[in-house]
Amino acid sequence: MTLPEIERAIRAAGPVIDPSAAKALYAPLLAGMPRGGEVVTDIAYGSDERHRLDVYRPVGAREPAPVVVFLHGGGFIRGDKGDRAAVGHYFSRHGVLAVLPNYRLGPRHRWPAGAEDAASVLAWARAHVASYGGNPEHIVMAGESAGAAHVAAAILVKRFHPTEGLEIAGAFLASGVYNAQLELLARRQLGIATPDPRNEAYFGPDFDAYPRMSTVELVDAAPFPLAITYAELDPVQMQAQAGELFARLVTCHGFQPRIAMIRNHNHLSQVYSINSGDESLSGPLLDFVRTPRV
Repeated sequence: MTLPEIERAIRAAGPVIDPSAAKALYAPLLAGMPRGGEVVTDIAYGSDERHRLDVYRPVGAREPAPVVVFLHGGGFIRGDKGDRAAVGHYFSRHGVLAVLPNYRLGPRHRWPAGAEDAASVLAWARAHVASYGGNPEHIVMAGESAGAAHVAAAILVKRFHPTEGLEIAGAFLASGVYNAQLELLARRQLGIATPDPRNEAYFGPDFDAYPRMSTVELVDAAPFPLAITYAELDPVQMQAQAGELFARLVTCHGFQPRIAMIRNHNHLSQVYSINSGDESLSGPLLDFVRTPRV
């Protein structure tokens, strides 16, 4: 399929979250796209079996290269760094060192495991990317879906920051969950199942505690460069949460984040399009990684 044909298929399907369908749409294009440089796989950054990350060395970059740490999605209960290899290759071939980690999943591991793991990956990156050609002073944290939720908590809530401070160049959040309470209280309007197989697996069954696990209620970090995006065909709760996070950061916390809609895509197609020739998400993300700014 060509990119225009894929776009028509995405629009025909509407605001769905279907990993297999999204992956299948882009698989033929991705198979023919260039790969990046050397990949070092399954580096341990912690004690859990999920505490493993892959490093994609940059191609043709002056060392030290900018660094992106990219957390995959998966509804808090699934996902693997290997399924986002195209992300690593895309950044690698554009002169950026990419770090793609796995992290602990629900229901075995509940909030704040994902935020803790994102913080641990950042600590690992600060200590080790120089040995792979990366610049530890230029690290951008990024994530999509559940990965964006974990990154948001790790960087916007001081309790998860390293003892020496946050020390990142910026962060890029794509279609994340930032208010667990919203999705709990508006299930009927948002069409969310009861019980919720994703959020309840990670945030747990104590609904009274959800406000204390919602990033929008916990922000206490000092402003830094930040970008927030959502897909044109995202489920409405993703669009609402992007807008709420943006509004809270601007009106209550002194941030001036970028906010943008990724056109012609749904929740997952935007990510599977990376390195396919479709620059809808990868273009703005690469631009931000190279030059984070408010």
